[in-house]
Amino acid sequence: MGLTKQYLRYVASAVFGVIGSQKGNIVFVTLRGEKGRYVAVPACEHVFIWDLRKGEKILILQGLKQEVTCLCPSPDGLHLAVGYEDGSIRIFSLLSGEGNVTFNGHKAAITTLKYDQLGGRLASGSKDTDVIVWDVINESGLYRLKGHKDAITQALFLREKNLLVTSGKDTMVKWWDLDTQHCFKTMVGHRTEVWGLVLVSEEKRLITGASDSELRVWDIAYLQEIEDLEEPDPKKIKGSSPGVQDTLEAEDGTFEMDEAPEDRILSCRKAGSIMREGRDRVVNLAVEKTGRILACHGTDSVLELFCILSKEEIKKKMDKKMKKARKKAKLHSCKGEEEDPEVNVEMSLQDEIQRVTNIKTSAKIKSFDLIHSPQGELKAVFLLQNNLVELYSLNPSLPTPQPVRTSRITIGGHRSDVRTLSFSSDNIAVLSAAADSIKIWNRSTLQCIRTMTCEYALCSFFVPGDRQVVIGTKTGKLQLYDLASGNLLETIDAHDGALWSMSLSPDQRGFVTGGADKSVKFWDFELVKDENSTQKRLSVKQTRTLQLDEDVLCVSYSPNQKLLAVSLLDCTVKIFYVDTLKFFLSLYGHKLPVICMDISYDGALIATGSADRNVKIWGLDFGDCHKSLFAHDDSVMYLQFVPKSHLFFTAGKDHKIKQWDADKFEHIQTLEGHHQEIWCLAVSPSGDYVVSSSHDKSLRLWERTREPLILEEEREMEREAEYEESVAKEDQPAVPGETQGDSYFTGKKTIETVKAAERIMEAIELYREETAKMKEHTAICKAAGKEVPLPTNPILMAYGSISPSAYVLEIFKGIRSSELEESLLVLPFSYVPDILKLFNEFIQLGSDVELICRCLFFLLRIHFGQITSNQMLVPVIEKLRETTISKVSQVRDVIGFNMAGLDYLKRECEAKSEVMFFADATSHLEEKKRKRKKREKLILTLT
Repeated sequence: MGLTKQYLRYVASAVFGVIGSQKGNIVFVTLRGEKGRYVAVPACEHVFIWDLRKGEKILILQGLKQEVTCLCPSPDGLHLAVGYEDGSIRIFSLLSGEGNVTFNGHKAAITTLKYDQLGGRLASGSKDTDVIVWDVINESGLYRLKGHKDAITQALFLREKNLLVTSGKDTMVKWWDLDTQHCFKTMVGHRTEVWGLVLVSEEKRLITGASDSELRVWDIAYLQEIEDLEEPDPKKIKGSSPGVQDTLEAEDGTFEMDEAPEDRILSCRKAGSIMREGRDRVVNLAVEKTGRILACHGTDSVLELFCILSKEEIKKKMDKKMKKARKKAKLHSCKGEEEDPEVNVEMSLQDEIQRVTNIKTSAKIKSFDLIHSPQGELKAVFLLQNNLVELYSLNPSLPTPQPVRTSRITIGGHRSDVRTLSFSSDNIAVLSAAADSIKIWNRSTLQCIRTMTCEYALCSFFVPGDRQVVIGTKTGKLQLYDLASGNLLETIDAHDGALWSMSLSPDQRGFVTGGADKSVKFWDFELVKDENSTQKRLSVKQTRTLQLDEDVLCVSYSPNQKLLAVSLLDCTVKIFYVDTLKFFLSLYGHKLPVICMDISYDGALIATGSADRNVKIWGLDFGDCHKSLFAHDDSVMYLQFVPKSHLFFTAGKDHKIKQWDADKFEHIQTLEGHHQEIWCLAVSPSGDYVVSSSHDKSLRLWERTREPLILEEEREMEREAEYEESVAKEDQPAVPGETQGDSYFTGKKTIETVKAAERIMEAIELYREETAKMKEHTAICKAAGKEVPLPTNPILMAYGSISPSAYVLEIFKGIRSSELEESLLVLPFSYVPDILKLFNEFIQLGSDVELICRCLFFLLRIHFGQITSNQMLVPVIEKLRETTISKVSQVRDVIGFNMAGLDYLKRECEAKSEVMFFADATSHLEEKKRKRKKREKLILTLT
């Protein structure tokens, strides 16, 4: 079959215009050894790393499709964990910018990510109410913690103990013992959702933020420590006797449900509350790394800072209070008394946690991050609601610290949604305009080259010559700007209502505007004398007006300038002759108003897009409807023909851009990428580029490639993508003894795990075939009495003529560590006996003992019943037991030997350099660097 018509594929080229997305959180990251200079922000599906000092984007961590919802840098500063909307987690290296590790376990968006102190484990909480702890080094899941009844809001590891504390929207705070993976304590002292949670004062205090204006403070007492103390007094104070404990808690109005009193690990008592100034819910609550500064904010633009005093500072404070109280008591007491009166000073929570100051930002705060520099300066970086990043710094040790805004990132995007886009005639400049500003972008570098303030823009175009632009606004004004200087040349009151649409005349001498005041006005360009200078400047003058019965939503000239199409609020499109303004045709058939339309380059077709989700293609000669297409799942917002063709693009509120063929009425391709409603798009005059803008604040550039697009293949790919999505939504495989839907393992079935299982099955089948061939071959050789050449399997040849069993091992090694268990879980049992026999071979050879043991133990765990009841497998299991134990002990010995060797080397190095190794050596080096910098500064000032 020959190709009937060839189309060229458009692909996503870049995302720009977004500084930071609202769904995720902003974090400081360490790059090139510098702290407090670089921040990572979510930008739709990507993560942008911004340099705060220069205001430049220096690295993009490329995402796939889903929006980023959570970020967490690793303690060593080398990696960044990124959580996505679909529940997947990727770990990126900040050195290379590549995401090497992927964890799939959650069914819904990730809400919190936290590393433990060493960075070896990662806890993730999600909207699916589960918490999963992942092993980052082995790249696999450890366990899933189920217990919360609503989305998780925060999860924290304790430094000293193997415990995890989590909070959720179900008003609960749960304590988990990670040795046994069970919840040993649930705190139910909150009446509303717990939005934030921090540990302070060397983990002896827990502070929680809920939907009211108080931050609740809880004292944590670890019971092992209480029992270790020999004096009986502290026991009573800490309330370890259950009776005292319960009465105390009942008085506080907080109750605790303890699963079993005998296995209590710690006790939690409410110590009091700190009042916030904000009256709404806590959005974010955080403490910076040293644990000294506590910060929180609500749904407004104020960040409140508190200082947590150390024991020494509290002691000093109490001594001062005591002195004052004694002085007072002395004054009040009778003059005749000799001895000091008894003075009692109560220590309140307000003495230990002091309010420092508030930081007021320029817009609502979405998220923030803090960093304390060694010089004592506190830096706070904010991601704001209006697509903006701001950095403030202050010195909290001063009596009245004043926050100072040190930098902000604004140029890379608009504060509000972009409502209109235009291309210049040379395809190089792109204009985007929003409610308060116009930006001109260079299409090839994606840099913003001009920013001009304007009123609420609705439509725009470049004046022929590309030196000026015209903007139509919501108040009905025309604004004319000069691009070279960035100045507003003129503002003209064109319409009484919103100016919805403009169309440049094909002879390029004027344009037409349509507004909500039910009129269409014709304008001509003219040169007028400028009062301020001798040169003439561009201006516009109105020539004619066409009055109509309804609001005008869209206007468009036909290419020969004979006809003008006008879309009205009564759902029709009226077509008039341009010269006489006489009525020619009425196109009716849409159920809701026509929001957008365009006429093809030859003037033969007009395509209209409406709020009723349909696109209709009409002939311009008789006004007959050629075809009605159900285009989008929501309103069609924009429609434009590709120049010199009958192909057109539509953009919808369903987040999609679609390309159509107006001759064949075919849907060609869908461009997916935006995460919110698309407001407008612009096709470049050459047809090679498309730019679109959306409610997610991003602008996207799409590029035409030279790759031909075949419709049958495109539909096949769409069906495959649908199947792959449905695989993840299917029921997860259940292990015998578990109820369906009750997932014990950390992974989840995805298309990758299904493919990995298929690869194992194919490898085993190949192994079976090859062993059968080998047997046949030996029999043939025996019968012939001489060596007959054996044909080699091409797959094995591709792997370097390896043996079939070695090929199976290669396949196992090729499966991602995070997907291994889930792949083995979907593997049919008929393959397991062969796998066990092969594993025995591998372990005897000592190849990849750790990997093979991990697979072996997992298979034994899930197929225990079937394996033990199968008589054929008893000898195999016996052999495996012997070989595994001996080989594992060998591996352990090797690791032990290596550890001892490293210890010895460390001692040798220490003896030579007389410095403590690793940790101290780095701080020593930093100290040296600091001194050197100081010296250099001194020299510079002297010179």
